[in-house]
Amino acid sequence: MNNDFMLTSESVTAGHPDKLCDQISDAIVDHSLQQDPNTRITAECAVSTSIVFIAAMFQSKAVMDFANIARKVIHRIGFNKKAFNDKTCSIITSLRELKPDSYGTYDEHTMTDSEMDEIAVKNNATIFGFACDQTPSLIPLPIWLAHKIAAKLAGAHQALPYLAPDGKVQVGVEYKNRHPYRIHSIILQACQETSDVPAIEKLRDDVRQLVIDAAFADEHIGLDDKTRIFINPDGAFVTGGPASHSGLTGRKKAMDTYGGYARNSDAALSGKGPLRIDRVGAYMARYAAKNVVAAGLAHECEVQVSYSIGLARPVSIQVDTYGTGKIKDQWIEDIIEKLFDFRLPAILKKLNLRYLPNKANGGIFYQKLAVYGHFGRTDMEVPWELTDMRDKILSLSGQ
Repeated sequence: MNNDFMLTSESVTAGHPDKLCDQISDAIVDHSLQQDPNTRITAECAVSTSIVFIAAMFQSKAVMDFANIARKVIHRIGFNKKAFNDKTCSIITSLRELKPDSYGTYDEHTMTDSEMDEIAVKNNATIFGFACDQTPSLIPLPIWLAHKIAAKLAGAHQALPYLAPDGKVQVGVEYKNRHPYRIHSIILQACQETSDVPAIEKLRDDVRQLVIDAAFADEHIGLDDKTRIFINPDGAFVTGGPASHSGLTGRKKAMDTYGGYARNSDAALSGKGPLRIDRVGAYMARYAAKNVVAAGLAHECEVQVSYSIGLARPVSIQVDTYGTGKIKDQWIEDIIEKLFDFRLPAILKKLNLRYLPNKANGGIFYQKLAVYGHFGRTDMEVPWELTDMRDKILSLSGQ
């Protein structure tokens, strides 16, 4: 990537069909873990007009009504019109209960180091964690703004009842010397209910004031007279959701991670229980990268971790600061290997990943992550977003 460039990142609201699928898949993960933290599960979802399809493989003591879980998510998001709603949509399931297996039945909080070395991962994975100092949450500015505007759009429904749950946002940011310089463009697509479609000029004025202007009220980089703003540039977008376009779990990987500014794994995050290393390894890599940036050792930091089936430890850990590090990348890599344990049981222990959908969180955790990103969240307590390792990193760096 050049030092001077423009990057556009996209976010969508909870009612976008792909994100509806992610939320249903992670609601199933939440529901199973709340009853049985030792659950092994992968759940995928697809939606189209009046139809929801759920495929899942699992081993769990939990009692699960997959159709009811899906209907609750659909209702919460606000699909209540004839075209698609929680009461009349057809739900088809393809479920496979896995053979009993002791894998994952250990208690990571009481395991010894040698016992952790006996727990190999079950799938190959190369995952990435990234952080930069462009925003308070240490994620790239384009995806930070896209998520913020999308959340404002979803929240505007109370003031603008003609809005439907589906919506899409793109934010383009110009960079100079790898630092955000100005907001180049904002493209927002707001879906309207069929029963109350206002004039397009009214929608554009309402959304500009209550969504875009509100989102930038406290931002350090604001809009200027050259910022290009398009609100429903193709005119009215009516109905939206699964009645207009289909959805699938795991189709928004860049949106879930760093908005295309940094690399992300080919594997989806949503719909997988904590025993899947391609999900939880990405959380641990983000945790390491964020603490490196929080310690001031680099303006940007990418941590790449590779796993192979049958091995407990990663086969490689690599660091790239894109020339922004205060010390050599190899030295940062050595520090990360000393302070961060990337073995599966160690990740589960450090981040407490099997117990997050607990009563304190209302039994809901992972499905909240399924919309507006898994990283950089400030609206919920997320363990891999802590910067509690900053001082230890500094002490080993000699800075």
